[in-house]
Amino acid sequence: MPDRPSLVLLPGLLCDAALWAPQRVALSDLCAVWVADLTRHESIAAMAAAVLREAPAQRFALAGLSMGGYVALEMMRQAPRRVERLALLDTRARPDSPEETQRRHQLVRIAEMAKGFAPVHKRMMPMLVHPSRSNDPELARVVQEMAEHVGLEAYRRQQAAIVGRPDFRPMLAGIACPTLVVCGREDALTPLAFHEEIARAVPNARLAIVENCGHLSTLEQPVAINDLLRDWLEA
Repeated sequence: MPDRPSLVLLPGLLCDAALWAPQRVALSDLCAVWVADLTRHESIAAMAAAVLREAPAQRFALAGLSMGGYVALEMMRQAPRRVERLALLDTRARPDSPEETQRRHQLVRIAEMAKGFAPVHKRMMPMLVHPSRSNDPELARVVQEMAEHVGLEAYRRQQAAIVGRPDFRPMLAGIACPTLVVCGREDALTPLAFHEEIARAVPNARLAIVENCGHLSTLEQPVAINDLLRDWLEA
């Protein structure tokens, strides 16, 4: 019997494997699922290189959400032949604006002063999820626990990596593998226009919009995301 295909999943900022928990369960019948650790490096390039070193298979399907999408694009730059298919969720190809960079530095300072993520969590939660979920205690618990697990030192590294990332737009036209671009309709951090930009530039990319959903689509609308990823994997 041939080895099962591999699916590599890349978490976002201040997220860990819990971000992908619904997908790890739902897609385990199709493939061997592996979630990368993106907490150890201070650049997107170094994160991508580490995932390529540590991935459990030579070739794999690759999905990244938010910061994970930046890492996925960098992996496509470094080793495009290793990626059989690509999914980019709630992310962007363009760099931050100066205002966004300033906000990132401010959030790091807030976390440092508080020696924790409670004030960051309070400020960011309305931007991370659909308005109907902003007071969802279970979703808030998962987001808070992921942040605490990642920790302040890794948060500093991740924000530095995000601020220093390149503009990935010039490379999009060279992506040749089947590509799915997914956006929560109400994503306040990476709005739909950023995903339309990617889908226009990547040859034959498919754009999927998830209704009643913000930035953390894998947790907010797991059934819809699972269905999209299953179709993408089986196509």
